[in-house]
Amino acid sequence: MAVTAKQFHEEEAIGKTYDFQIARRLLRYLKPYLRQLVGALLLTLALNLLGILQPKFTQYAIDWYILPKKTDGLMLLAGLFAGVQLLRLIFSYFQAVLLNTVGQYVMFDIRRELYDKLQHQEIAYYDRNPVGRIMTRLTTDVDALNELFTQGVTDLLGDLVMIVAIIAVMVWMDVRLTLVTLLTVPMLFAATTWFRKGARRGYDMVRTRIARINAFLQEHFAGAQTVQIFNAEEKSLAQFEGINADYRQANIETIFFYAVFFPLVDLIGAVGIALIIWYGGYRVMQHALSLGALVAFIQYSSFLFQPIRDISDKYNVLQAAVVASHRIFKTLDLPIAITTPDKPLKTGRASGHIEFQNVWFAYKDEDWVLKDVSFSVTPGQSIALVGHTGSGKTTITNLLMRFYDIQKGRILLDGVDLRDWDLGSLRQNFAVVLQDVFLFSGTVEGNIRLGREEIPEARVKWAAREVHAERFINRLKDQYKAEVKERGAGLSVGQKQLISFARALAFDPALLILDEATSSIDTETEQLIQQAIERVMRDRTSIIVAHRLSTIQRTDRIIVLHHGEVREHGSHQELLAHRGLYWKLYKLQYADSDRGVDRELEEPTEDMQAAPARVQLSD
Repeated sequence: MAVTAKQFHEEEAIGKTYDFQIARRLLRYLKPYLRQLVGALLLTLALNLLGILQPKFTQYAIDWYILPKKTDGLMLLAGLFAGVQLLRLIFSYFQAVLLNTVGQYVMFDIRRELYDKLQHQEIAYYDRNPVGRIMTRLTTDVDALNELFTQGVTDLLGDLVMIVAIIAVMVWMDVRLTLVTLLTVPMLFAATTWFRKGARRGYDMVRTRIARINAFLQEHFAGAQTVQIFNAEEKSLAQFEGINADYRQANIETIFFYAVFFPLVDLIGAVGIALIIWYGGYRVMQHALSLGALVAFIQYSSFLFQPIRDISDKYNVLQAAVVASHRIFKTLDLPIAITTPDKPLKTGRASGHIEFQNVWFAYKDEDWVLKDVSFSVTPGQSIALVGHTGSGKTTITNLLMRFYDIQKGRILLDGVDLRDWDLGSLRQNFAVVLQDVFLFSGTVEGNIRLGREEIPEARVKWAAREVHAERFINRLKDQYKAEVKERGAGLSVGQKQLISFARALAFDPALLILDEATSSIDTETEQLIQQAIERVMRDRTSIIVAHRLSTIQRTDRIIVLHHGEVREHGSHQELLAHRGLYWKLYKLQYADSDRGVDRELEEPTEDMQAAPARVQLSD
């Protein structure tokens, strides 16, 4: 079944998760920072315990000094109260520093692990998942975990300790009044359970919608030029409004639970205080309880409901973290289908001998893109792959670099199955010049070196000079240190292609794959690129994916693909003489009359013999 656009952009709902399993996995990230976390936890406990003293100060002030109208000692009591609050301020500062530091380090570790995992995922993963959804994992979801570590775990434990301590103090003061105060607790638990279930569904829905927005934005910003060319702005806006409205509605539905729950908690708390005033006031009038103790009980009741409310509020953070953690761990648990074998049979530089043996390949199920394909390429040989769009040309190059694994047959490099090669060594043997050159933000030199710091500056300049890129680079303000913007914005198509050729030459690959177009650049730049092609292909096994047949006549061999099968192979002249599929393709492109093709069958023209191999590559 084909994946629809909606399914592609729609984030999956997480359904049922196992919070304890997630918590156990999160503890692994906290383990390296356990000392800081324990320190923050101790500070949190101290903060809450010091907070419990406040009602006792009020009780003692009323019973010992205010009602007896005694002033001696009242100033000292007020000073002790102020000192306790100052101590809480100091503890709060160090607690915040420790917690936020731990949170930042944990986020760093998780993002690094996620990025490493995604970098090693096979290309098929990116075929199935939009970039915006993947970006959500590294940004929004990881940020949700930061809130968990900085606001959730220690505060939650502190609130639980505070609840236990408050109840213990209240029981110590008056058991019966404590039981009256706790009459409202079952109502509070019922409200919390209702809120928890509703908030869980709401957070799942919100995360789903935000991932869909990110995916849509990434796709349409990357394709902004196409949208504008076809005047599709209004349609794009209408689509975004629909997705945005879904996200808004998900948040509104979640807000409903907040709007009901927190006023309900306040109401339950007010009922509890009313019961204390009613029963406690009666006890005071019976002289069974002091007025100061009654006031302290009222304060303790407020303090009791505050951490319960905070726990419910922290539940929002916990829910966001649970949903985010589930998605993050689901990504981290993805198996990597294409890996280096435990004991690779081949590493190092290849000589360049390629052999396809009865290769069958499908991107999905048995919808075969390649069918029983067999051919071989000797070291240093240049071959061209031609055929209609969808015939499997680019698929062959992707399989060579093992971006995908085949279902049947074998692909050999230097007599060793690609699956038995060390993956890093295998890909290090290839350089690829694509039709749509991708440049990274940075410098010209950085895009030629592409992270390989062991490539010296002299070799970078030599490679640029060899492919005639140095001419335009020297005209840039900072030459090799000139800034390259995202995707090479500000550079012409030809300049970007020359940089990509310099990159290929600097890396000195054993095998070269060309998927490059020259139709949209000026004549002078086109000639430079043709010379660059010849220079980079020299002494290397080269595979050219081509549409313009007149540009590949000087390759050693041409392989004609049709519906995923090798239909013909041979030199340009041999294939024309055969008058098969290649002859028909050539005739469609370049024969103004049948006589033009017939003359070429008899004798190559002088122009043909002298012209460099110009290649327009697309699939």
